[in-house]
Amino acid sequence: MLGRTDKNPIAEWWWTVDRLLLVFILALMTTGVILSLAASPPVALRLGLSEYHFVIRHIIFIIPAIAILIGVSILSPQNIRRLAALVFIGALVLTFATLVIGMEAKGAKRWLYLGGFSLQPSEFLKPAFLVLAAWLFAEGTKRPDVPATLIACLLIVPVVTPLILQPDFGQTLLIAIAWAALFFMAGMPWGWIVLLGGVGIVGSVGAYFTMDHVARRIDRFLDPSSGDTYQVDRAIESFTSGGWFGRGPGEGIVKRALPDSHTDFIFAVAGEEFGAIFCLIVVAIFAAFVVRGLSRSYRASDAFLRLAPAGLCMLIGLQATINMAVNLSLVPAKGMTLPFISYGGSSMLSLAFAGGMILGLTRRRTDPIAVRSAHADRMFAESPAE
Repeated sequence: MLGRTDKNPIAEWWWTVDRLLLVFILALMTTGVILSLAASPPVALRLGLSEYHFVIRHIIFIIPAIAILIGVSILSPQNIRRLAALVFIGALVLTFATLVIGMEAKGAKRWLYLGGFSLQPSEFLKPAFLVLAAWLFAEGTKRPDVPATLIACLLIVPVVTPLILQPDFGQTLLIAIAWAALFFMAGMPWGWIVLLGGVGIVGSVGAYFTMDHVARRIDRFLDPSSGDTYQVDRAIESFTSGGWFGRGPGEGIVKRALPDSHTDFIFAVAGEEFGAIFCLIVVAIFAAFVVRGLSRSYRASDAFLRLAPAGLCMLIGLQATINMAVNLSLVPAKGMTLPFISYGGSSMLSLAFAGGMILGLTRRRTDPIAVRSAHADRMFAESPAE
């Protein structure tokens, strides 16, 4: 048992970490294992692999993911910031490397093949960049004489450049929105916010007219008869087939026709086998996770401890929203995993890294300002009267 008076790092971590946030993350991971058992066997058999190939690999990825989650959450905010900077540099270099030596799949170069493991560096780039940007925005608010805010604004250019060239417009949009939200929370002037909004609109319109794959996806969304909507149609069929309570574990039929049922469309499998009620519970867990993370970060007195976890929570929440919206045909199709649930090693490990930073940055800590104030009050009370 871990007592409150124990001084070892594990005991200190247990009594200071937000256990509700931890429960939400572990609940999503557990849901991922359950849905992997339901969704991945048909895909594995279709590819000529053993029936539980993806299930076993999914569980194998979860083991180091939990280690990363806990290991990072034990670190101090200063060490989390340093680790994020190192990961950012490494991930940025590797993301550029994908343009030269990356594996091409579905017309995009996003993965590096390293010793039998395919790595998507941009997955690690996202959370590391947001923490680094949060630190720069925080420094900019505390020290106006330092051009930290300008650096944070310039830094997004080398981040989105390789993503656009891969191409990966969805990840570009995800990072840009999360970064803009950090910019807003840091108290930037409305003029800058309007300018950024204009740049975002111009960039989106420009992507439509200059990137064929973006135009095709938007056109298919607006006019389904203009292209192939096979996966989205099957996803909608899954929800219709499942109804409120689902067909039952292992009883799904539509999943056998979904090529990406274990990754991008695992939410549709949940709808068919477990029903709309179960899907609403998953949505509620994600919503509770984001709200809890934002509320904890809001209480922090330090600007970095407010911005960084809030940005990471918004990143995870936005990614989950996009994935589920694509499954429900509410937004144009985009290959994006459901956080902590979809199959994918890079996604699982990077999300564990992000979750660990959220847990580490929202741990209960003694406010040094409050301590100094209390100490001064105590010294004043104990001083002899004149």
